[in-house]
Amino acid sequence: MHDGRAAASPPATLGNSEFDRDTQVRRRDGGHPGLYDADLSAGWAIGEAVNGGYLLALTARALGDALAQPDPFTVTAHYLTASRPGPAVVRTDPAPPGRTLAAGSATLLQRANDGTETERLRVLATYGDLDRLTDEVRTSAEPPPIPPADQCLSAADDPHHDPATAPPIAARLDLRLDPATVGWAVGAPSGRGEMRAWFALADGRDLDPLALLLAVDALPPTAFELGITGWVPTVELTAHIRCRPAPGPVRVAITTRNLAGGFLEEDAEVWDSADRLVAQSRQLARVLTR
Repeated sequence: MHDGRAAASPPATLGNSEFDRDTQVRRRDGGHPGLYDADLSAGWAIGEAVNGGYLLALTARALGDALAQPDPFTVTAHYLTASRPGPAVVRTDPAPPGRTLAAGSATLLQRANDGTETERLRVLATYGDLDRLTDEVRTSAEPPPIPPADQCLSAADDPHHDPATAPPIAARLDLRLDPATVGWAVGAPSGRGEMRAWFALADGRDLDPLALLLAVDALPPTAFELGITGWVPTVELTAHIRCRPAPGPVRVAITTRNLAGGFLEEDAEVWDSADRLVAQSRQLARVLTR
């Protein structure tokens, strides 16, 4: 067992968490089956665009309401255009459910001032019930080599950190970065495509499958440790949720082995406080250098 938080804050009530409020979706009545209204919060933005993990969690919440099973098992998202804070619509399309799994697709759209709709995100997902999985585990995977949280670095450890200029999402996350993967922050990137951190929500809300979808896309990009600066937008992301996480922060380890033609992959593993691999993901991202 690992104690991930140096100074634990009291857990937030689930319904009062900022993450829950900002990923809320509202089923539209009146002859619009499978249609949900949402508001993309500026609090989860990086620059002018909303974070891709946040978008995935919000869209997955709508699918969880539309499908016959409660939990995301596998979610694949294609990011078509950058999402902006403001109103959005999630259009879901369930497939005929099976006995233990249910699948469906969803699109997230935003309307421009001239009334035209722009598709931001397209998702295909399979849902099930994590509480009905067996306890059998056969794995060669091991938790990442990351120091305890009190030996890792947060934004507050940066003497030049200015909350007023930091991305809004930074205030909503409790990230403790492995010192071995923050050379980029002092102008000395390691040249290895690695990023590791303890991850939690800043308000103390316990993590669940939807929060794990945020966690796989919440760390600084591995491109920074490759000596590359600039925007690294996600093209496609597939996440697998393996089990419901135990209470407490999780450890996230992301690696990149191949950057070619202006694109790189990021493979992520998420481990909970009980040393269980609770989520995995792979994404393809585009490297836009300055």
